[in-house]
Amino acid sequence: MLALKAENISKQYRLGQVGTGTLSHDLNRFWHQLRGKEDPYLRIGETNDRTSKGDSEYVWSLRDIDFEIEQGDAVGIIGRNGAGKSTLLKLLSKVTKPTTGQIFTNGRIASLLEVGTGFHPEMTGRENVFLNGAILGMTRKEITRKFDEIVNFSGVERYIDTPVKRYSSGMYVRLAFAVAAHLESEILIVDEVLAVGDAEFQKKCLAKMSDVTKDQGRTILFVSHNMTAIKSLCNKGIVLSNGNIIYNGITERALSMYNGDKQSFGNSVVLGDHKDFKNNLFDLNRISLVDENLQPKESDFQEDQKFSLLTDITIKDSVNDYHLSYVVKNFNGEIIFTMTNAYKTKLQVGNNKLLCDIPKDFFNVGEYIVGLYIIRNMNESALHEDDILTFRITERNKELGEWLGVEPGFIKTNFEWQLL
Repeated sequence: MLALKAENISKQYRLGQVGTGTLSHDLNRFWHQLRGKEDPYLRIGETNDRTSKGDSEYVWSLRDIDFEIEQGDAVGIIGRNGAGKSTLLKLLSKVTKPTTGQIFTNGRIASLLEVGTGFHPEMTGRENVFLNGAILGMTRKEITRKFDEIVNFSGVERYIDTPVKRYSSGMYVRLAFAVAAHLESEILIVDEVLAVGDAEFQKKCLAKMSDVTKDQGRTILFVSHNMTAIKSLCNKGIVLSNGNIIYNGITERALSMYNGDKQSFGNSVVLGDHKDFKNNLFDLNRISLVDENLQPKESDFQEDQKFSLLTDITIKDSVNDYHLSYVVKNFNGEIIFTMTNAYKTKLQVGNNKLLCDIPKDFFNVGEYIVGLYIIRNMNESALHEDDILTFRITERNKELGEWLGVEPGFIKTNFEWQLL
């Protein structure tokens, strides 16, 4: 049974201070409608590419979106900043109307799109729980039955009778998510707001969302830049790029397509043609995991293989100093370590090919994520990109009689041992 269905939905905005249109444009639309003609402004407008300057004052934030979501699905909506993710959630939540197309829903929708969605700052946390629940279509009896559970989950019991204008942004999100997740709506829509919460609360929220889909059969739409959370929670993924759906299907393929938006090829990423990585300060051309012959390796590495991280970057700025810092995480998003060239090799103006050797038997068997910081003058971030590279370490070929298990931990440090 379907929970949500979108048919040919598009959303058009007018750039500048007026968000939709002027009075003259509205009158022009009305005149065309009276004569039974098409809206003249639907024929104009440009693709939603935030990195380039266009010629039209109209832009399509979303264009020709079609999909169906079944009840009980957990769907991750992913894409780069400005791809149209939040706009899509606002349309599905009926915060705003689509310019064209129709949306069909089956059941009540609870949405958490921004910090404090549906809260009144002058009212207390207790009053806002009942207010927000009523907005979501719940009866007072339903809210009362769930109230203690909501407050306990949020962890703000001490402040529940304090006006929420005195809450921190994290406390706001805690209470707002607790209301949305515990009240009995059939569809839960969550934007990136969970990033405001601390690590303990994020983990609790992901566990709760997993529970409401798998045990309660409710539908979740989840927007996040945390690919680990998407992978662990969602069984389906929708990838948006410049207002268009480029993939709708299983999560693993969606994550690959998202990396494909950055021209990903296994353990190697070509970045030079992407606008986000090309500016008047530097061009980040390529990042690759290479073998001992400096050849990019698209397949997995075995634990007893030596490999290297190769960065091809062109520095254009002759005034400031730059260095690279790579953050290595496991697939639960836990940071294992950081490696940097800050104290070893200085980047020069012009093209630099920087190689970082990783010894064999260093990483344990598993999957890893690499994030990148480009730091200017040792104290300012010129670029920060999470999940820029992923790789997998597999077991080496073992001989008969060897232990077939996997050592605990993420890395296997090669300390020096001696017998005294």
